[in-house]
Amino acid sequence: MKKSLLLLMSIVMVAMLAACGSEKKSDNGNAGTTKPGEQVTIRLFQFKVEIAEALDRLKAEYEKTHPNVKLSIETVGGGADYGAALKAKFASGEEPDIFNNGGFNEMDTWFTRLEDLSDQPWVADALDVAKEPMTKDGKIYGMPMNIEGYGFVYNKDLFAKAGITTLPKTYSELADAAKKLKDAGITPFANGYQEWWILGIHNFNVGVANQDDPKAFVESMNAGTGTLVGNPVFENWTKLLDLTLQYSNANPLTTDYNTQVTLFASGKAAMMQQGNWTQVQVDGINPDLNLGLLPMPISDDAAANDNLYVGVPSNWVVNKNSKVKAEAKEFLNWLATSDTGKKYTVEDFKFIPAFKSVEVKDPAVLGDIANDVMAYSKEGKTKSWNWFLYPEGVTQEIGSAMQAYIAKKLDQKGLFEQIDKSWKNLAKK
Repeated sequence: MKKSLLLLMSIVMVAMLAACGSEKKSDNGNAGTTKPGEQVTIRLFQFKVEIAEALDRLKAEYEKTHPNVKLSIETVGGGADYGAALKAKFASGEEPDIFNNGGFNEMDTWFTRLEDLSDQPWVADALDVAKEPMTKDGKIYGMPMNIEGYGFVYNKDLFAKAGITTLPKTYSELADAAKKLKDAGITPFANGYQEWWILGIHNFNVGVANQDDPKAFVESMNAGTGTLVGNPVFENWTKLLDLTLQYSNANPLTTDYNTQVTLFASGKAAMMQQGNWTQVQVDGINPDLNLGLLPMPISDDAAANDNLYVGVPSNWVVNKNSKVKAEAKEFLNWLATSDTGKKYTVEDFKFIPAFKSVEVKDPAVLGDIANDVMAYSKEGKTKSWNWFLYPEGVTQEIGSAMQAYIAKKLDQKGLFEQIDKSWKNLAKK
């Protein structure tokens, strides 16, 4: 009897040791503080309002196949300041387990909170260009969300109605197209200039990306030696901003993002400065719109202006202090590699994938705007996103200065001087 008991105990001990060894091998260094089978909650804090509803559907799918995991998803974006909201979360002690980070300087700001994800299965599959923003000293600290591009989203049917047969690729051609639209009783531009980010991030980047060396220009501004005053590219950029105001919807400074998209999607304006992220919202209002994406030309050099602005909008990062970081990493891997995760990425989020293995089998699924982004990208006709290289807070200050310019409280020189001053002050911090 004793021998049988000892034998049984030996078998149990061997089995337990084998299980422990197997568990250790499979966690890819993701071990957290939770016990196997324990009910856990992953708190995800993200900024993309466009995918909020789809994320809720994905949450249900994930929890179905991972019964011990609950996803708590909070979205702060659109007109809200995600960066400020994220800081408030950490300050209150309600630290999310997964959150968004733009990379480069923003990665440095949050670096002490970021988990090294270099050993994760999705890394080898990510596009090289998509890894760059979150790579530091050869290690990767964030999973790219997707690829996006922006310019002037336009309504092809309204262009045809106004007799525009050649797509504008220069400033003069754009001005001519805007006049034709107005003469046909069509509002040329829906401008959501209540939003600082539409101005301070995307619009201002047009001036930066068209510099001979955008990175060197940003570095000079960060060093306090650069200036917008007397810069011919920024002088041309201001002309483009003025053109959108000349042919604008009423009250652009009190028009928020949702109103802007609604005006455009309802056929009340022919163009809006936005990107492929708006496709979901536009489709929710009018899925039959015939759309395209135009460059944002600041001169009459067609070759230099026939480009879209393309980059990685953000990355999923894991809080290195999270008690459920193993589960958080598993969720991100599932999102990037599972059939369900890939389906949601393309069909529900309408994301241009940042991974080689995620196929877009039917271009119609992503929509017209994304297809133009991909077409321009394949032809190499893209320009850079640069705002992640600025000092923290600069984009908000730029947006505020641009709003003052739109309100005629600043002239062009005053606008440039205000941006120079704000940039220099924030670069010192």
